[in-house]
Amino acid sequence: MLWSLTKVVFFLLAIAALAVLASFVSDSGQQLRIWVGGMEFTLGPLQSLIAALILILVIWLTIRLIAFTFAVFRFLNGDETAISRYFDRNRERRGYAALSEGMVALASGEATLALARARTAERLLGKPELTTLLTAQAAEAAGDGKTALAAYKALLANEGTRFVAVRGLLRQKLAEGDTGTALKLAERAFALKPRHGETQDILLKLQAGNSDWKGARNTLSEKLRTGELPRSVYRRRDALLALKEAQVVLDEGSSLEAREAAIEANKLSPDLIPAAVIAARALVDKGDRKGATRVLKKAWEAQPHPDLAAAFAAIEPEESPLARIKRFKALFGARAQDEESRLTEAELQIAAEDFAAARKALGSLAEDHPTQRSLALLAAIERGQGAEDAKVRAILTRALAASRGPQWCCDKCQSVQEDWQPICPVCDGFDTLSWREPPAQVQARPASEMVLKPLLAEPEPPQSDEVELADPPEDPSVMEEPEATPPPSEPEAPILPPDEILRRAN
Repeated sequence: MLWSLTKVVFFLLAIAALAVLASFVSDSGQQLRIWVGGMEFTLGPLQSLIAALILILVIWLTIRLIAFTFAVFRFLNGDETAISRYFDRNRERRGYAALSEGMVALASGEATLALARARTAERLLGKPELTTLLTAQAAEAAGDGKTALAAYKALLANEGTRFVAVRGLLRQKLAEGDTGTALKLAERAFALKPRHGETQDILLKLQAGNSDWKGARNTLSEKLRTGELPRSVYRRRDALLALKEAQVVLDEGSSLEAREAAIEANKLSPDLIPAAVIAARALVDKGDRKGATRVLKKAWEAQPHPDLAAAFAAIEPEESPLARIKRFKALFGARAQDEESRLTEAELQIAAEDFAAARKALGSLAEDHPTQRSLALLAAIERGQGAEDAKVRAILTRALAASRGPQWCCDKCQSVQEDWQPICPVCDGFDTLSWREPPAQVQARPASEMVLKPLLAEPEPPQSDEVELADPPEDPSVMEEPEATPPPSEPEAPILPPDEILRRAN
């Protein structure tokens, strides 16, 4: 639109300039005298201008006539294509002019004009490798999918335009949501040009979306070879894909392959929490408990996480509560004052019924950074120390509206996910989930009263793998008193997972 307006303005300015020039020449009063063969011709200013234009036209026609005469002469001398070449050159010039105008129109955003010029160029030139490409792109820009599809299919026959055709068809299938066909087209485009960066990214995304983790790792390796990725980024992302590959193998029940894949993923990125958890479990299955401990300690040093604590507890599932607390001291190490370390220690002390030590480990977290987890732990401690039920209820009321604390949050779209995934299901971002506390406006739903109710109710008789925290104060309004069941003399003390304390009081 802007280009058309510019051409109209220039045309009007040119007409105005010619009008001013003609007026100036007419007012000058000068005359042109020409002598030809003893005859004298006197021309006024305007007549001189008209004569000059007629002379230019005559010269141009003369040149064209001479060229045509030579073409006829060559034809009479046996060159049967001389006249056809003469007219073909004219058609070719007009065809290339139309092609050029179409490319300019396409770049200017005038898709309809570009499509019309492409059709004109196709009629004049007869070179589909040029005109069909312009037709396809112009039709695509104009929203004419049917014409674009036909044009791209026509380009598949030409080896020089095959890659462009496949890319065009790939874009159309992605727009239609046909990821199955798009994956096949992306693989074909990748085979034609393995070093093409955009094709690598599209193929990697489609392979990951289709859970083809092995193929995605091969594509990622190609990106490293072509210099599209720094080696540090490659190692991190390769670890993500290796981790998903390990999870798939684990789901299929192939324990040996699962262990090897999990350990490989952890070696590629030791700070990747899910990889460390799966690798630790794989090492425990092999009987290498020291190796599992070493893996989890290294990951905890990078970032403490509840899943790491749960995996660390699973290394020795039969140990007593006091033995577990002692063993966890080695896990906390230099990160003993980290919030996750303090919350985990408080859970362990509650499981061991040492509520004073649990309160000391919790410290002022419930006041400084009140989260559902820290407030639930505080409520459990208060109940264990015999606090009134009203006080426990008041703490849990605060927990209803409190933050859930750190979660798997996407750095790109800020969405919150329950479990870690290599690709964000909301924005399709690759390797964008990080363990952190999301902004307040995107916090997950607060805990419901049904989730926190176990801390208000009387405890059920402890099972063989549970630890009774404390006998709550009698309150008929809460629920009836169950039959007393003495706790085991030396109960097992599994660590409570991230939100388990919200579900358990003992």
